[in-house]
Formats: sequence, C-alpha cells, structure tokens
Amino acid sequence: MIFRPSPNFDVRVLPVSMVVLHYTGMPDVASALDRLTDPVAKVSAHYVVAEDGVVVALVDEAKRAWHAGKSWWRGVTDVNSASVGIEIVNPGHEFGYRPFPEPQMAAVEALVGGIVARYRVAPGNVVGHSDIAPVRKDDPGELFDWPRLARAGLADRIPTTVDAALPDPQWTDAGFLAALARYGYDVADPVAATIAFQRHFRPGDIGGRIDPETRGVLLALLRPCCGSPSCRMRGRRRSTGSSGR
Repeated sequence: MIFRPSPNFDVRVLPVSMVVLHYTGMPDVASALDRLTDPVAKVSAHYVVAEDGVVVALVDEAKRAWHAGKSWWRGVTDVNSASVGIEIVNPGHEFGYRPFPEPQMAAVEALVGGIVARYRVAPGNVVGHSDIAPVRKDDPGELFDWPRLARAGLADRIPTTVDAALPDPQWTDAGFLAALARYGYDVADPVAATIAFQRHFRPGDIGGRIDPETRGVLLALLRPCCGSPSCRMRGRRRSTGSSGR
C-alpha cells in the first residue's frame, strides 16, 4: 500500500456502517490522485485502487473523507460520516468506460473484505455511488463486478433468472418503488432510482423500465433478508444532518 495523504477530511461523527465504491471518472490515476489531494477541490476518499491493483491510502479510516456528496442510504444522510470511500481507477462513462481488470478487482475484494471485517459492515451496505445518489451519479457503473463481491460474502447476492425463486410479484409501479425504498434507495426520482438498481443488480438492461425481471430481482433480494443484520439496518432512521461535501 502507498500513502499519499489528502488534506480533504474532517471529523467522523457516525460509526462506520457502509462502504461506498466509486470510479474515478478521470483519464488516469495521476490526475485522479492530484484532484483527490487538492485542497481547492475539496473532495477525497479513503483509498484509491489503481488498475494494476496498487492501493493508495489518502485519508485515515477514523476520519470523514469527502466522497459521497448529497446522498442517502437506508435513512442515513451523512453518508460520508457513516462510510469508508473507495475510488477505483477507471475513465468512466465520460472518458471511455471499460471493464475493471482482474488485478484491480482482486485488490478491491481484499480491501473491502478488510473493511467489512473491521467494522462488521452488512453486505447490503456495500454499495456504489449511484446507489446512494441515483440522480447525480452512475458509478462504479454496470461493468463493475458486483457478483464477485457477492460471491465473497461482501455484498448482497445478485439474483438472476436462473434462480429457482425469481417470480414476478406483479407489483404496480408504486408498489415496486415502495419495495425499492424498503431495500434502501431514495426513490424521489423513480426513473433514476430504478436505473441505479439495475446498474447494480440487473446490468444487462439499465433502461429504467420497471419490467418483470427487475421486479423479480428486487423481490428475491427482499425475501431472504428478514431478521438479517442487513435487513435490520433498513429499519433504522438517523437524524444525521446534511451530507457534507
């Protein structure tokens, strides 16, 4: 691990209960690190993971890095205070989005695994930037290997049409959105929330249409959660103030 301290942090006021994954959305690792350590930019993350798997530490986990912006997840509005933020080097949709290479994904898996173990983060609280800010963000995007993290027990499983229990609950659109909110999303913008959900759990079609498969995937995610730590987190509502930077 390489250390390159960023001045962009402040006091964490909530215990760590989340991991938020981003892509850098910049042409290369150097430009990303320059921005994340620039005091004028006022953005940062705890870690950056390069495409070759090198991990750069920027902010101590005990501190509040500035990566989430205006965001919401399962009642938490100050996501910066409740999370560890990881920036994964990738040009993103603006500069030539591409798959995340194996050395990088291996490093992400190891890094997330350590954080999850240290803070006992529930799998459903390992999320992408687009999950917590669906109107503003689309990272780490539909090419990110969420199934890999799920297989390692580090993120919620990805239900597929080959699962035995993936029926269409035939919810109305309003019923689907209520269920999506129960899972953890901010559904103030229904289309944006649906697209964010699809990027994470049904990346083959991210058009934002509430179709039978999308409904079935959400039902499969909700069904096994009763009594689990991840599910219990959904019922918590915190008065956490603004989201900060």
